[in-house]
Amino acid sequence: SGGGARERERVLFVIMADAPKREGGRGGFGRGFGDRGRGGRGGRGGRGGRGGRGRGRKDEEDRWVPVTKLGRLVQSGKIKSLEQIYLFSMPIKEYQIIDYFLGSQLKDEVMKIMPVQKQTSAGQRTRFKAFVAVGDENGHLGLGVKCAKEVATAIRGAIIAAKLSMVPVRRGYWGNKIGKVHTVPTKVHGKCGSVSVRLIPAPKGAGLVASMAPKKILKMAGIEDVYTCSRGTTKTMGNFIKATFEAVKNTYTFLTPELWKETRFAKAPYQEYTDFLGGPSTAAKELPPMY
Repeated sequence: SGGGARERERVLFVIMADAPKREGGRGGFGRGFGDRGRGGRGGRGGRGGRGGRGRGRKDEEDRWVPVTKLGRLVQSGKIKSLEQIYLFSMPIKEYQIIDYFLGSQLKDEVMKIMPVQKQTSAGQRTRFKAFVAVGDENGHLGLGVKCAKEVATAIRGAIIAAKLSMVPVRRGYWGNKIGKVHTVPTKVHGKCGSVSVRLIPAPKGAGLVASMAPKKILKMAGIEDVYTCSRGTTKTMGNFIKATFEAVKNTYTFLTPELWKETRFAKAPYQEYTDFLGGPSTAAKELPPMY
């Protein structure tokens, strides 16, 4: 009846009026799922409780827990430099190893971002491909390529890929060995697709005689003077960058007279620190569960 309906509305109104108000001034049955542990939303300050927990969790995430033998040796201080890793040709699987040795000196440069498309039954699917160069301008260079749905994600992934592909760059002199190394030690060549790049030693003061893209990469590698020669479709930026990186990488493939000295063989780190690696690992205990 009409009287019963009115009575029910009055009772519901009284209940809602008497319901306890949440912090931040919202009414009783505001959004259905409570305040989700946010400490009220009366202002930005009201999130303090959650923020405290969040910061702790972020610190835990930022803390590096190595998952490879090489990572454990680096974190424990058994390996002192990147050159020790390169000497024994050990593959680097964790980008934190590069950060550990070169963190503050590293510079990165986004060389190119290009959209790539895949044809699907629903139309085209567009993603973004990022080329990023990473170097310390002192003999270390890396190049990373990553494809992702978002530009920021592609750049982040390319930076990590560049760190994992970090290589040592050998530098030398043009003419007399006076002062610091400043150019490539020999003529070197790199190729990717149709693009060929040749690096030729240059005298001090010549500068980087190259177009814009290779110049950035050579500067990051720590080369100050060089002549370059390129051929092919250099308009294809991705291949041009890769060919330059390949040429720089080839500086250590030449065996020149100063490297003819007798090699003193030393134990590889994995062999030298077998007991440390075979013992109970604290890092292994700290690893998150795999489910």
